[in-house]
Amino acid sequence: MANILGDDKRQQILALGRLGWPLRRIEQATGVRRETASAYLKAAGIVIRAARHRRPPPKPASQPSTDLANPASEVSTDSAVLPPGRPAWPPGSSRAPRASACEPYRELIERAVGRGRNAMAIWQDLVDAHGFPARYASVRRFVIKLRGQRTPEAHPIIVTAPGEEAQVDYGDGPMVRHPVAGKYRRTRLFVMTLGYSRKSVRLLTFESSARRWAELHEEAFRRLGGAVRVVVLDNLKEGVLTPDLYDPTLNPLYRDVLRHYGALALPCRVGAPDRKGKVESAIGHTQRTPLKGLRFDALEESQAYLDRWDTRWGDTRIHGTTKRQVAAMFAEERPALLPLPLEPFRYYQYGTRTVHLDGCVEVAGAYYAPPPGWLGRQVAVQWDAHHVRLLDPTTGLLLREHRRQLRGRHAIHPEDRPSRTPPTTLTLLARAARAGRQIGALCDGIHRRDGEFGVRRILGVIALVKKHGAVPVEDACTAALELGLAEYRFVRRYLERQLPASLTLRQVDPLIRQLTHYRDVIAQKTQEVSS
Repeated sequence: MANILGDDKRQQILALGRLGWPLRRIEQATGVRRETASAYLKAAGIVIRAARHRRPPPKPASQPSTDLANPASEVSTDSAVLPPGRPAWPPGSSRAPRASACEPYRELIERAVGRGRNAMAIWQDLVDAHGFPARYASVRRFVIKLRGQRTPEAHPIIVTAPGEEAQVDYGDGPMVRHPVAGKYRRTRLFVMTLGYSRKSVRLLTFESSARRWAELHEEAFRRLGGAVRVVVLDNLKEGVLTPDLYDPTLNPLYRDVLRHYGALALPCRVGAPDRKGKVESAIGHTQRTPLKGLRFDALEESQAYLDRWDTRWGDTRIHGTTKRQVAAMFAEERPALLPLPLEPFRYYQYGTRTVHLDGCVEVAGAYYAPPPGWLGRQVAVQWDAHHVRLLDPTTGLLLREHRRQLRGRHAIHPEDRPSRTPPTTLTLLARAARAGRQIGALCDGIHRRDGEFGVRRILGVIALVKKHGAVPVEDACTAALELGLAEYRFVRRYLERQLPASLTLRQVDPLIRQLTHYRDVIAQKTQEVSS
């Protein structure tokens, strides 16, 4: 009990309760609030009398008298006919109870509730599709009667300055028919929510990758008309490679996209989603209100529906926390957003490569050289349609940048070419010579013609020795030297087809003619590079 009453007052309340007085009358007689009196009566085990419903006023006479001289003919208002404690004036309400405005739409509302849609979504659908005239409160009361009221959970509120922060996350989107498979598949719902105004950008996608994650951020910035300074995200792999509270490792593509727009990434603590509760709430609101129980036949159709809902209802609603309209707050926040760059971000692919014995790394079938001293070590590689960039994996500093080459070509800066044969290459040639005299001669010819670029082919010849033995490879190298084709491919093909060494160049299949042309092209390109 919140209030402690004296013994006299308590006994008075108990006595009136035993007499069957209602709580309102006890309050009028004793001056003790109904809640306090109710608590004492319940503690004593006394049944509390419910308040009587108001009676409708008496019906007027069928033929009211107009004789002013006879006041006795007027309708009597004697208080004796009223219940005890009931004042004679004002009279009780004569309005008959009306049915809910939702009653004509009961079947539609019940079906929507069965699909899991909330009261707000049902009201919006009724207004858009059926011209529902009543307000949201009417639908809310009707839905509460159907399924009962729910108690919302309490969450902390983080206040941010305009244009300072945005929160991003993925959620489950609606079922949409896939254009290739032709079956309904669950989409992914990307949401970016501004921390100040709660303005949200909602995008749907089928695929999920590091590049798609970055593209969704870029599209969201374009829709907002500006970028924020801090992006709060979860520790998903598209954005964070190694979660850590103090020094997380970000996805390099995602980091560079945010840097292009002037933003920084701030990953949450693992297992602490309340730090980005605004976007979590926006995802839940989107899933429960516009998308619950719906299916679409095309991704464009679902995105167009979501955009219409966002304009009609999402931006015009009064936010439950700020108690203000989202569109009005976004109008205040938009001037504080960072301006967008003139050009969109140029996307690239990335990965790690090990520097081979020829001093190059392989990217899409072509070979690119870092500075000297990286042999056998790993470098970070970024490439697009025009350039290949080699970076230090620890510091991220640019080591070398090359133009994209065709498959099989090499790119190396002139200052990075070795002035003499590296010891590793000399060791490799000595190893080939020990395997066989013709094998060593063939490998020497490859090195004289191609230089360090031929190390991979020399390694291929040595690998053939491990696979087939020294004697067959020695025969194949002898045939290649007789035909003037110091090529790894010829030796491999010779072993696969077991060509006899007595065949002349005209008797060999067209593959050797192709290799001859390949030899001439290599000689021409080598001469051009050296000149």
